[in-house]
Amino acid sequence: MKLHVVAFGCQMSSADAGELAAPLLAQGFRAASEPEDADAIILNTCTVRQHAEDRALSLIGRLKPWKDQDDGRVLIVAGCAAQRLGDWIRERFPHVDMVVGAKSIDEYPRLLGDALAGKLGALAGAGGSAAPAGADAAVCAPVTVMRGCNYSCSYCIVPSVRGREVYRPWETVLAQARVKAAAGAREILLLGQTVNSWRGPGPGGKPAKFSDLLRAVSGVEGVRRVRFESPHPRFFDDELIAAMGEVAGAGDHAHLPAQSGSDRVLALMRRNYGGEGFLALASRLRAALPRVELSTDIIVGFPTETDEDFRRTLDLVERLRPAWTYAFKYSPREGTESARALPDDVPEAVKEERLARLNALCDRFAEDALKARVGRTLEVLDENGGYGRTRDGFRVRWTGPARPGELVSVLATGIAKRTLLGECR
Repeated sequence: MKLHVVAFGCQMSSADAGELAAPLLAQGFRAASEPEDADAIILNTCTVRQHAEDRALSLIGRLKPWKDQDDGRVLIVAGCAAQRLGDWIRERFPHVDMVVGAKSIDEYPRLLGDALAGKLGALAGAGGSAAPAGADAAVCAPVTVMRGCNYSCSYCIVPSVRGREVYRPWETVLAQARVKAAAGAREILLLGQTVNSWRGPGPGGKPAKFSDLLRAVSGVEGVRRVRFESPHPRFFDDELIAAMGEVAGAGDHAHLPAQSGSDRVLALMRRNYGGEGFLALASRLRAALPRVELSTDIIVGFPTETDEDFRRTLDLVERLRPAWTYAFKYSPREGTESARALPDDVPEAVKEERLARLNALCDRFAEDALKARVGRTLEVLDENGGYGRTRDGFRVRWTGPARPGELVSVLATGIAKRTLLGECR
């Protein structure tokens, strides 16, 4: 039988979707590229932004005819929007078989068995033999090391739907990395809401930090690179920066989410740092890791943001010079402090204009970073036969030999749509 999986939102959502699929794949399900071909569908939802939540809810509604065609089919809705709207989803969409909130993902295999064992067993029994866990691992494979967040950024719904930080055990993380490396993964992406806050018992029960875990994962047989998302600026201590310098990939790119350049707005956001402190961290990283490229997140139009506040954001970005930026217009999320206590008073037209100005500036830095690589021979991990990424995260397409999973040398000869073009050497 066949399983179709849809993940909305961030890389954490995609990784969670893979974990949600694993018990069914182990029962003998095979991947279906289109929902109409599937006997079971998993939707892993996102609620960080209203748009992502709306898309998920719309798809749930559109799947009713698919479900009505065969009552034996299974529809599972999971993730952050499922956590926030679980009871409403059950009432609004009775064709959904199971709703699993983000806080329950670690219990999901048991919950799945309790709720749908007979139905899924009948489906899987008709589908053939089971696939070994991890058999479909990609060249670049995610491993979740923690979930939740202990911070209270005023605009963010994540602590409400994900809960407080929970760290996966050292050996669980390493075991997953080993399985994925054995299945062909050559780059491991460590994931968590504040991934670099990870801590817990390490080998022999001794206290360990994220820097120790990063080194350990890089030592797994077959792993050539390790990266991590999404870090918090607070946890880039000297130990982590030193470890990054020892690990291919980790020391070549760091994501530093700024959100704003205005200290006044950052205080309203409850980000626990100011603009100068943030830029000082960027300088420390660049001094210790000369090859590192930085990326960032920015929110425009936060409540009460003035022209001067936005000017300070542009100034911070100008000084940071990120290789790429994820920029968004503020939208209030029900249940957050900013939605409850602050007016959404920046007009939509002003948000649009500020976002356009910010994107134009960031596009310039991205273009500069790409142009600086033209004419250079780059180390690229082949992810998909002639497509891959450099150690510092730039996308590359090339002509010549294609060897998925191998590190290849590519001469960059041009640029197209934020992707480097080249020739395999």
